[in-house]
Amino acid sequence: MSRPRRRGRDVHGVFLLDKHQGASSNDVLQKVKRLFHANKAGHTGALDPLATGMLPICLGEATKFSQYLLDSDKRYRVIARLGERTDTSDADGNVVETRPVTFTQQDLDAALDSFRGDTLQVPTMFSALKYQGRKLYEYAREGVTVPREARPITVFELQFIRWEGSELELEIHVSKGTYIRTIIDDLGEKLGCGAHVIMLRRLQVARYPIGRMITLEQLQTLAAQVNEADVPDYAPLDALLLPMDSPAEAFPLVNLPSAVAAFFKQGMPVQAANAPESGLVRVTEGDAGKFIGMAEIASDGRVAPRRLVVEFPV
Repeated sequence: MSRPRRRGRDVHGVFLLDKHQGASSNDVLQKVKRLFHANKAGHTGALDPLATGMLPICLGEATKFSQYLLDSDKRYRVIARLGERTDTSDADGNVVETRPVTFTQQDLDAALDSFRGDTLQVPTMFSALKYQGRKLYEYAREGVTVPREARPITVFELQFIRWEGSELELEIHVSKGTYIRTIIDDLGEKLGCGAHVIMLRRLQVARYPIGRMITLEQLQTLAAQVNEADVPDYAPLDALLLPMDSPAEAFPLVNLPSAVAAFFKQGMPVQAANAPESGLVRVTEGDAGKFIGMAEIASDGRVAPRRLVVEFPV
């Protein structure tokens, strides 16, 4: 006799998935959601199927704050194939041009240095950015190229790892909205030989610890053990979650006494003695420091709610 279908759980926090190659971000998101038996889930910026590595997945109320991770910087390890350019700038595309590799180490050093710091980048056609309501990759799959404006990006760090024959390995720390495939394609053009990505691994998002990443296979094994019980105890799974306010940990913290927090949670701006003069802030309540939402400092100095945590019954 089959077990009755259970309702999803109101579970809240951020799971750091170590995504495997070949999977879409949405596919692994749905699998993580089912394994946690969560009512709600969302990721914080897709990784290409080719790419592996850190994919923060927000569960429950944490989805309200995932936008702050979209704005965070990221670190990648990338291997490029020199001498070949593809239509997608990675190994999933078709080779459109082959050229000999004739540059020197001095040429390479100079080319790499030109990407460091603040620059402008024209997004790849194979991206999820939109033009007239449609995603760019939808046009690209139809063989259509549309206008794209160059966007400001910052390459905080670009480390040369190795160059062996037709392979070049780099580690890159970049600002939000930076396409590593485009950097590699542009680098190949600067070097006169063409290049495309054959391996891409996201090492870090914001300040999330690399050591907290868990593979889907590890999560599936743990979830299977949990579900063997007649009354599942999800504590081992929930112990993997980071706090729901961790996507916004870079913002200043304002703590409100419970009496004042009661008004804040009803959507009312409140006075706070420890508030900064302006900008977005994380707001917590009482001595326990319970996270209750994000706020913006109004022109009169009050802490105005912008996104509140819904409190679920325990």
